[in-house]
Amino acid sequence: MSEPAAAKSERTFLSHPIGLLWLSGSEFWERFCYYGMQALLTLYLYKYLLQPGHIEQVWGFETFRHMLDALIRAMPWLFHETPMAYASYTSQLYAGLVFVTPLIGGPIADRVLGRTLTVTLGSILMVAGTFFLAANQTFLIGIACLLVGVGFFKGNIAAQVGDLYSIDDKRRADGFQIYFMGIQLAVIFSPLVCSTLGERVNWHFGFIAAGVGMVLALAIYLIGRPNFPPEPVRRSGPKIKREPLKPRDLAAVILLVALLPVLAFGAVGNQQIFNAYLVWSGNNYQMTYGGFTVPSGWMMSFDAFFSAFGMIGVIAFWRWYGKHRKQPDEITKIAIGMIISMFAPLVLAGASAVVATTHHPVNLGWAVAFHVINDIGFANVFPVGLALYSRVAPKGLGGTMMAVYYLHLFIANTLIVGPVGGLLGTMPDTQFWLLHVALMLCAVAVLLIARLLFGHLLAPKTAEAAA
Repeated sequence: MSEPAAAKSERTFLSHPIGLLWLSGSEFWERFCYYGMQALLTLYLYKYLLQPGHIEQVWGFETFRHMLDALIRAMPWLFHETPMAYASYTSQLYAGLVFVTPLIGGPIADRVLGRTLTVTLGSILMVAGTFFLAANQTFLIGIACLLVGVGFFKGNIAAQVGDLYSIDDKRRADGFQIYFMGIQLAVIFSPLVCSTLGERVNWHFGFIAAGVGMVLALAIYLIGRPNFPPEPVRRSGPKIKREPLKPRDLAAVILLVALLPVLAFGAVGNQQIFNAYLVWSGNNYQMTYGGFTVPSGWMMSFDAFFSAFGMIGVIAFWRWYGKHRKQPDEITKIAIGMIISMFAPLVLAGASAVVATTHHPVNLGWAVAFHVINDIGFANVFPVGLALYSRVAPKGLGGTMMAVYYLHLFIANTLIVGPVGGLLGTMPDTQFWLLHVALMLCAVAVLLIARLLFGHLLAPKTAEAAA
């Protein structure tokens, strides 16, 4: 058998296996494609594709419209037949499903194709899908290709990063930090390029730029293939029997699943940044400076910039806090994060009130306040939720519970953010953002009640034994 990748590539890239360089580079450009496209999607649909003269060109749109109508019949009080409503629901249906399709791509890689081939096929589908978006007729085909492609790509390339290291390799955590730093840079960089081209030159050029990014991702991945870790051995034979879940573990799993809608409502303010907020910002912020009009999609780069510093600040704060007193449990931290981030849409409600009164857009200082508050709050929600679900997961179900945790983003985007975002323009903007505050406040209340009644099920077992 060949020498493990981690051994033969020692100290070739920041003291890490050389495969990390290729995988991180490929992931950077894939995320460039994803976030560049997402920065354009709602704006493109609302301002261009769903307008008369364009929507008639989209192959299969009437069938798709009937499917959307069937999905939203259960909540007619939220849905209005307006371009904003269809734009919001279409973009968030896509944003939600990208958290579901990896549940299919993972087993395909593990049991049939292997990770390298699955990631390669996913990359090819995403290249095709992004370029399909650049033509009105093939828009829905492009969305379908992207969904399948992301499902093949997303989880499997991250798994390959983990496979670069042995189980006891202390460089593993540092390697993932380098990997995720590339993702963070892509989120900052891609909207600056794709939104500028899409909003200021031609919508289709923005998607072409995202497609070029995906071509680079595929090229880097194919060139780097010799440096990737060997495929995990797929063993045949009798399956290992798992012990049945203990009553306490079963109750904890049920509670974690029941909390998914609560987490979804708590994420509504953050997830709306990728949707209706982009439309609202172009109408309510002062976006022209020195003759240059800032593209609305740049708000995503704005958010990513503050998110990076917010995460660092939150980590530093809790480390300092832990040296002086006992840190709160995960649910309490999540509730604190939701309370903080709840003030972010309240800032937007205030800005909307100022605009309604003065009839002039507000300066970008309001945007800074919104993003700083949201990112500090959400830094206490999303990663802490990951920690909670991974810690409480019964033995042998860790990967499954991670996939379950991501389903709250599917619920948030598909069932809440999309329909609620479609209300923009059907009510005063102040009420629109106060609705987000109310939904998040309900989530905080339910979360605290759940902690009070069932928190003992999620407590660390060591602490329970000591008690």
